[in-house]
Amino acid sequence: MLGIIYLILAMLLGYEASAFLIEKEEQKISVNRIWLKLPAAFGTGILLLTWSVYIISWFFSVVGGVQNPLLYGNVIVLVSGTVILAVILMIKKKKNHPFLAGRLWEDKSRFRKELILYGLLLVFITYMMFYVFYIRDGVLYSGLTVYGDYAPHTAMMRSFSLGNNFPTQYPHYGGADVKYHFMFQFLAGNLEYLGLRLDFAYNIVSIGSLLGFLMLLSQLAVRITGRFCCGAVTVILFFFRSGAAFFRYVWEHLQTGDLLAALQENTSFIGYTVNENWGLWNFNVYLNQRHLAFGLLIVTLVIYVFLDWLEAGTSHKEKGFSWFIQRILSLQAWKSRNLEKALIMGLLLGLSAFWNGAAVIGGLLILLGFAIFSDGKVDYAVTAGTAVFFSFLQTKIFIRGSAMDTRLYLGFLAEEKTLWGVVKYLFWMGGIFFLGLILLIFFMKRREKAMLTGFLFPVIFAFVLLMTPDINVNHKYIVIAYGFLSVFWAWAICSLWGKKLWKKLLAVLLAVCLTATGIYDFVIILRGNGTGHRVTVNMNSDLTRWLADHLGKQDLLLTPEYSMNEVTMSGVMLYCGWPYYAWSAGYDTNYRADRAVEIYTATDESVLRSVVKEEKITYILFEEGSEFEQKECQEALISQTFEKVYETEDRRIRIYKTIDDE
Repeated sequence: MLGIIYLILAMLLGYEASAFLIEKEEQKISVNRIWLKLPAAFGTGILLLTWSVYIISWFFSVVGGVQNPLLYGNVIVLVSGTVILAVILMIKKKKNHPFLAGRLWEDKSRFRKELILYGLLLVFITYMMFYVFYIRDGVLYSGLTVYGDYAPHTAMMRSFSLGNNFPTQYPHYGGADVKYHFMFQFLAGNLEYLGLRLDFAYNIVSIGSLLGFLMLLSQLAVRITGRFCCGAVTVILFFFRSGAAFFRYVWEHLQTGDLLAALQENTSFIGYTVNENWGLWNFNVYLNQRHLAFGLLIVTLVIYVFLDWLEAGTSHKEKGFSWFIQRILSLQAWKSRNLEKALIMGLLLGLSAFWNGAAVIGGLLILLGFAIFSDGKVDYAVTAGTAVFFSFLQTKIFIRGSAMDTRLYLGFLAEEKTLWGVVKYLFWMGGIFFLGLILLIFFMKRREKAMLTGFLFPVIFAFVLLMTPDINVNHKYIVIAYGFLSVFWAWAICSLWGKKLWKKLLAVLLAVCLTATGIYDFVIILRGNGTGHRVTVNMNSDLTRWLADHLGKQDLLLTPEYSMNEVTMSGVMLYCGWPYYAWSAGYDTNYRADRAVEIYTATDESVLRSVVKEEKITYILFEEGSEFEQKECQEALISQTFEKVYETEDRRIRIYKTIDDE
C-alpha cells in the first residue's frame, strides 16, 4: 500500500512541478494537453521524489550510521511531500484556482481516438512486461531474451530493498564504486521495500515509463504533422522495426524449400549484421532495458518544449543560405527566449544521468542539432551546461576516476569500416529506414528538415565515438534516433493513404517494408519468453534469506560466475559475478577473474589466505560442480582453511567465512 501511495504522491507533485514547462507552448497545432501532463507528471514526480529519498537515505546511512536508512528516507519524503501538496492545494483554494488548472483537451474528437489508442497501449505494455517478468507461487519467472539484463538489475534492486547499499556499489563487482546508472533500480527496490512485490514494483514503473514516453512521442508526431494518424502509426513503427533481415531470411528458405517450417520452428532473432541476433534493434531492447524508456520520457518532454525554439528559428522569411547565416550571426538567433525553462529542462536532464546516461547523451545530441537552426541558442547552452554540470557532479560522487573513456571509433559494428561499408550495414540492419530518409527529405519543408537533422545526430555519434569498453552499447543511440525518426515515416504512410487505390497500395507496401522484420522479431519475443523458455528463481529461498541477514554492505562474497539465482537475489556484494555485466560497465573483470581462479584452485594455504586478505573477501561460496573461467572449483583447501558457516539443505552449496568475528 505504501508503494502505491508513493507513486500517487509522485504524480501529484510532478503535476505541479512540470506545469510551468507545458502550460504555454507556442504552437499552431491544437494538442490535448492531458497526454502531455500525465507523462510529464509521472516523469518529473518520480525523478524528484526518488532522488530525495535516495539523498536522505544516503545521509542517514553514511553520516548517521543507521542500518535501515530507507525507513528514514521514505518517512521524511512522504510526510514532507504530503505537507507540500497540502500547502499547494490551500494556496490554490484561496486564490480560487482549480487544482487541475487549464483545459486538458481541446479536440474532443481526437481525444476519444487518443483515449482508445493509449488504452490499448496500456493493456499491451502491461501484458508484455508481465509476460517476460513475473512471480507465481513464490517463483520468479524471467524470459530467456531478457534475463541477462535483469540479472544485474534485480541484484541492484535487492541490494536496496533487502540491504543497505549506501554508498552504492555494483552488486556484480562489489567493493568498488558504481559506474552504471542505477536510480531506476533504486526506485524499484524502494517500492519493494515499501511493500510492493518485486515483479509489481519493477513492472509498474516500467509500464508508466514506456507508456509515458510513447504518449509524448505520439503527441510529438501530432504536433509535427497535425494528424492523429501519424501519432498512431509512429507507435506501430516503434514496436515493429524496419530491417532487411526478414526478406533475406524468406528468400534463403524459399530457395531451400523449408520456409514454413523455418518460420514456425525458429526461436532465435534473425539478422545478418554483427550481433543482430541479440535483438539489438527490436522491441526486446525496451523489455530488458526498462530504464531506457524512463530516460527517453524525460528527453522527449524536453525536446517537445524546445520545438518552440526550433519553430521560431525556421519560421523566418529569409531563404536558403541567407536564412542559415542569420541563424548563426543574428542577435535573435542567440538571445534567450525563456531562461527559466532552459534551467529547469537542464536540471531534469542532469538528474536523469544515473537513470539512463545513454538517453541523456542522445537527448543532448538531438538538442545540439536543433540548436543549429533555432532561435534562442543561449537557452540551449544553458540547458546543456546545467545538464552536464549535474551529470558531472553525480559522477564525481559515485565514480572513482574517469566516468567515460571517449575515443574515436569509426564504423560502429559495420564489418567494413568505410563509408560504403556503413551504407551496406545500414541497409541490412535497417532496411529502407535510414537510407530512405534521403528521399523523404526532398518532400519536407525547412522546419521538418531541421528536425530530421537533429534526430540524426545520435546515429552519427554511434558511428564515430566510443564511450564504453563495449561498442555494442552504442546501439542505444541508434535506437533512440529510430523512435523519433519514425515520425517522418509515419507521415509518409499517412500521406500516401489517399483516395486513389494506387496510393493506398503504395502505403501498404511501405508499411510492410518498414514493419515485417519487427513483426517477426515480436513473434520470436513471444516464443523466446514463453513456457519452457524462462529462467526461474525461488523467491522463498533459505539461502537468499541467510545471505541477506548475515552479510552487510562491508562484506564481499566470492562465488562462481553467477548470473541470476538465489544468491544474486539476496542483493549482497559479489566479488566477481557474471563478468560481462561488470566488464561492459567499465570494471576490470580480468584482474578479479584471475584472482578468483587463484582462490578456487589454490593448493597452498598461505597463498589462499594472502589472496583472500588482499582482495578483502569475507565469504567464499562453493557449489558442487561449479567452474570459474572454465576451471573447476576446488573446495578441499578452502574447507580446511576457513570456517563453514552455512550449508543448503541439499548440501549443494556451502559458505565459508574468511575472517574472525571481532
